[in-house]
Amino acid sequence: MSSVAEKLQRKSQRATATKQVRLKLVYVDFWSAVKLSFLIAITLGIILIVASMLVWVVLDGTGIFGKLDSVLQDILNEPTFSVTASFSLAQVGLFAVVVALLNTVVGTALGAITAMLYNFSVRITGGLLVGFTNN
Repeated sequence: MSSVAEKLQRKSQRATATKQVRLKLVYVDFWSAVKLSFLIAITLGIILIVASMLVWVVLDGTGIFGKLDSVLQDILNEPTFSVTASFSLAQVGLFAVVVALLNTVVGTALGAITAMLYNFSVRITGGLLVGFTNN
């Protein structure tokens, strides 16, 4: 009497027939492309905000801003100059949010334009031929 494991092993050793299928992509749904590009742009915006604030915190924690303050005070000949006063964490965060919002709008618009351009180009080229196999 053979165990279940032995049966599965014999079954996996059999050669499976792979079937190749060639499909043609002739249409990209406009609203699906807009939704996907919006979600990708939102994700990249969140990454941008977190990364920029994290970089500021690391630079502040390592003391680079203090050293930069002393160098710029010597160059500008202004003893009260401070980089952290000009670029505080709140200002960096606000700027990152504004850039993320602009990138979200532009990224969503580019996704919509790309879907429209592809759908128009399919009329000329006939679509994109894609091959698949089933394993």
